[in-house]
Amino acid sequence: MAHPYFSQLHDLIAPFVAELGGDVDIECTHFFSGAAVYVNGNICMSFTPVGFALKLPEAERQQIISDGGHPLRYFPSGPIKKGYVVLPQTLTGSDEALAGWLRRCVEAMVDESDDG
Repeated sequence: MAHPYFSQLHDLIAPFVAELGGDVDIECTHFFSGAAVYVNGNICMSFTPVGFALKLPEAERQQIISDGGHPLRYFPSGPIKKGYVVLPQTLTGSDEALAGWLRRCVEAMVDESDDG
């Protein structure tokens, strides 16, 4: 069941891997029943039956929530995953919009790892 998520997520991030070259380590892995992306060893995206989620700064998460997204919960009664937002269909259905958010997610993770 995880294979379609892995393949789709891998294909989505491939342009960013090529664009960033060797300066940033981006890896797509299997994750529960889906897939996840790690930037410089830190998880920042997941694509599972719950939806496509990104780790973003608070203001950007709120912007996505106002556009129809919601905080990430892997299980209905589980805790909210801190820092993550599930993208609404209006964003995942637009290649241009999705590419912008993916780029922002990767940039935020690179900035975070540079600060640490």
